[in-house]
Amino acid sequence: MELFSQRKGIKPVKSIIQVENIDEDLRIGLWNALTRFYWEQVTDKLIPFNKSIGILFRKIWLDYFKSPLDTLKDYWPDTYEKIRKYFFDSEWYEVYDFIEFIANNYPGEYLNNNFMKYCNTILERELSAYRFVGGKIAQITSEEEISEIEETLKITEPLKAVNTHIKRALDLLADRKAPDYRNSVKESISAVEAISNLIANKKKATLGQALKAIESKVSLHPALKNAFSSLYGYTSDADGIRHALLSESNLSFEEAKFMLVSCSAFVNYLISKASKAGIKLEGHEK
Repeated sequence: MELFSQRKGIKPVKSIIQVENIDEDLRIGLWNALTRFYWEQVTDKLIPFNKSIGILFRKIWLDYFKSPLDTLKDYWPDTYEKIRKYFFDSEWYEVYDFIEFIANNYPGEYLNNNFMKYCNTILERELSAYRFVGGKIAQITSEEEISEIEETLKITEPLKAVNTHIKRALDLLADRKAPDYRNSVKESISAVEAISNLIANKKKATLGQALKAIESKVSLHPALKNAFSSLYGYTSDADGIRHALLSESNLSFEEAKFMLVSCSAFVNYLISKASKAGIKLEGHEK
């Protein structure tokens, strides 16, 4: 369910896309992945009788916790409780350290690969800024991308049509229960259409028509204009986003995020150019 703070755009983008934090749902999801792939393999309460897990726990004690080996108890329930407490009390970055360590130290490549794939589905579902890439946790959403979206939300507050589209694009991307990447892309490009129509003083022009009208008022860099016209063409063609909105689409989180960041940046660019040209923008219902 979409929360009030997300609907109203009060919750910062950084906390929706989890960069320097891990919320409870994400932490629990990653713990359940560890349980499913590793902890449930324990078939005996004495760790030495579980060979692969025994090897893993010796590595955890020696190389991760860097604890005296004689503090590693053979009795599985005691060891499990210590690891569980560490995981749920640890800082956000320590959670990523831990799952990366496990994936690279359990003696079973096939299981480790499946664990990393499963973790990536959880990381995507919970809007983490990180994924397993080549066996390592890597950031796939940058601070600059987040700042671009936040800047757009801030400067378009007086421009209702533009602001509504950007918020909706973010909401659709950030819906952890049922993300709608296809319509998130539509809302992102609609935000650019809305700001273009405002600057061009038109109401229902296409993006191409509006940009052409804007050029008579504002100096647009030809490469940027052409690049965005190409993106607009992509949204008209790829998976028929704008022509068949009820059909299935194979758009991914990465594509929807790219469009949200790109459209936010272009909105910011157009507002800046309009301001320098002395064009006063007034929001209106679309």
